[in-house]
Amino acid sequence: MIRAYKFLMRPTVGQTQALAEMLRDHCLLYNGALQERRDAYRHPSKTSVKYGRQSAQLKDIRAFDPERQGRWSFSSQQATLRRLDKAFAAFFRRVKSGETPGYPRFRGVNWFDTVDFPRDGDGCRWNSTPHDPVTRVRFQGVGHVKVNRHRPVVGAVKTVSVKREGKRWYVILTAEQIQPEPLPATGAVVGIDMGIANFLADSNGEFVPNPRHGRKAAAKLEKAQRALSRFPRVRRDKRTGNHQRAVQRVADLHRKVRRQRLDHAHKTALDLVREHDFIAHENLTIRNMVRTAAPTPDPDKPGAFLPNGAAAKTGLNRSISDAGWGVFLTILHAKAESAGREVIAVDPRNTSRECPECGHTAKENRPTQEKFHCVACDHQAHADTVGSINILRAGLVRREANPA
Repeated sequence: MIRAYKFLMRPTVGQTQALAEMLRDHCLLYNGALQERRDAYRHPSKTSVKYGRQSAQLKDIRAFDPERQGRWSFSSQQATLRRLDKAFAAFFRRVKSGETPGYPRFRGVNWFDTVDFPRDGDGCRWNSTPHDPVTRVRFQGVGHVKVNRHRPVVGAVKTVSVKREGKRWYVILTAEQIQPEPLPATGAVVGIDMGIANFLADSNGEFVPNPRHGRKAAAKLEKAQRALSRFPRVRRDKRTGNHQRAVQRVADLHRKVRRQRLDHAHKTALDLVREHDFIAHENLTIRNMVRTAAPTPDPDKPGAFLPNGAAAKTGLNRSISDAGWGVFLTILHAKAESAGREVIAVDPRNTSRECPECGHTAKENRPTQEKFHCVACDHQAHADTVGSINILRAGLVRREANPA
């Protein structure tokens, strides 16, 4: 199995400048390759430029511009060209499927924050000084950079990436590992129902509160964005010191919320995996759930629209995004795989309307957001608990129908 590790780097001032130059030069390569593809398509001959042709030009590009392109790893530049090729492949895939595609765009220096090295030892070297008590990673053109390795790396390192987040630099590794020993069996099974009022409710009647990290930081973020809005829109190299600090403040607040959300997701998923052998959850299509409300034209007044609850839907969408269901479920599946646990997603339809006692399904069974009251057998419970019980039952049925 493949596992990823992310460590904070502590480069010197000179290494920080070199890392920034590496990102800049790879960004120039990406944009130049994109421009070549655009020009070739606009030519009357409609020439199609692929990755193979652009990769073959790298040798000449490096010889022509040794100061910017010649000093960096050849493999990392090939990875940058592959990234552009994947962007075009995704664009054409969306075109064929009838979606509304976005044509690959030029990247600004601020939006190009990652350089990939496809193989450890080719332009980079993880733990380049093994006899040194301080872990270091070496990048071609940068040198040996200190790394804050807060946990051991298990397995053989396959790929290495360098990433910039604000003023911080990270190294991201992927390592191939053998399947770890599964956790001891507990004999417990659980169904979980994701929500807004509570982050999740399980079939045992327990609840995990929703931390609402985004809402808690909303006041500070609003203040920081208001301060940023006072500055005119100018190029990055034309910004004043106050402008740059205002931009950094907004970015830091967003990153803090993101780290808090990830921390909560990891801890919640770890508790579930340690305590249960089988976990069932709803198969949520979050992308569809957070779509904006479609406008409703007023048939009596041309050009006017009827109330459609757009404001309430916007608030719900913000709460769903703040909860981070998608991130949590991704982490849950990864941790379950490492621990030898089983996770199954089930159809969420009517899970909160079906009575777990008599099986009667009706909209009237759920009179409020939290209350469940069966109109057939008079069973009463918390609506999220009822949903999690039905999710667990559906998951167990699906497991029996499809044995591993």
